[in-house]
Amino acid sequence: MDEYKFPRERWAQLPFFEQLGNISSEVGRAIIAHRNGNELRKTRAIDRAIDLFSATVEVNILTPNAYRLKEILRARDEFLRLFYDDTFDEDADKINRYFMDFAFVARQGL
Repeated sequence: MDEYKFPRERWAQLPFFEQLGNISSEVGRAIIAHRNGNELRKTRAIDRAIDLFSATVEVNILTPNAYRLKEILRARDEFLRLFYDDTFDEDADKINRYFMDFAFVARQGL
């Protein structure tokens, strides 16, 4: 994993759906890099996504959003499964759509 770790204090200030919208960006970057055969960019995007998933869990564990963390951890597992269980071709578009919904909600300010 990259040495970079997103500052948790700053992450905690973002609304929950904005956090997920940012995760969506990294998920999309990883999928695009994989499709383009760019291993370095894919690895870096996966690392950043994992860091942001972790940050989301860490900063929301004692908040009213804690009930959503099981879904977030399951989504992280499904995202990682794309690259490590040879399911990329059948599931990448589904995973990307799932996360893009969060990005859409974040942009709407909901």
